[in-house]
Amino acid sequence: MPHLILLHGALGHSDLFNPYRERLSPYFTVHTPLFSGHGNSELPADGITITKYTEELAEYCLENGLKDVSIFGHSMGGYIALCYAMKNPENVNSIITLGTKFDWNEEHAVKESKMLNPEMILEKVPKYAQLLESQHGLQWKQLLPAIADLMVDLGRTPPLHGNLSTITTPVQIMVGDQDTMVTIEESSHTYRSLPNAKLAVLPDTKHPMDKVRPVLLFELLKDFWNLS
Repeated sequence: MPHLILLHGALGHSDLFNPYRERLSPYFTVHTPLFSGHGNSELPADGITITKYTEELAEYCLENGLKDVSIFGHSMGGYIALCYAMKNPENVNSIITLGTKFDWNEEHAVKESKMLNPEMILEKVPKYAQLLESQHGLQWKQLLPAIADLMVDLGRTPPLHGNLSTITTPVQIMVGDQDTMVTIEESSHTYRSLPNAKLAVLPDTKHPMDKVRPVLLFELLKDFWNLS
């Protein structure tokens, strides 16, 4: 059975893929790794970057003997999937990204990173703070500034900038029409920059993975992967 890797986004968790595991299991052996610092995995002392997370994905594939894999990546997970395919094209059969931001620059990254303040979130969005603690334990307060640093680093040196045309892997770029973090325009630009890509805009869909309608997403996955 072919292998499928589901990659969560920054501050996300593999549990968000629970609505899809059972539906996808007749077609794939499904893998849901956690990036370091997320869930019960330890936050590295030297911090995290997109490059580091791409290396973690490479290590996961190597340790599990995964070749010719398909990858679905939500948000940051989609960016990492493409970075992995850029370096390991022989190992990737296809990629689907959803809600992945591609238009990174330092100014925007610094602005976005300022929103990842644990004390501010505790005060202004306590329910989100509770969710983060339930997913990542008490280390969520350390994970937020680490993700902020990752975003600033990504804004300074985006690994995919100027390199999209080298990725020949079949890709489907997907974005929700109500995503306030990712524009349809940047998703369309990325789709046009990739040699072998498709574009799908999900109606009535916001950015968070748990706001995506499973039935709608699953039908799009089936269509791209030709699942009967």
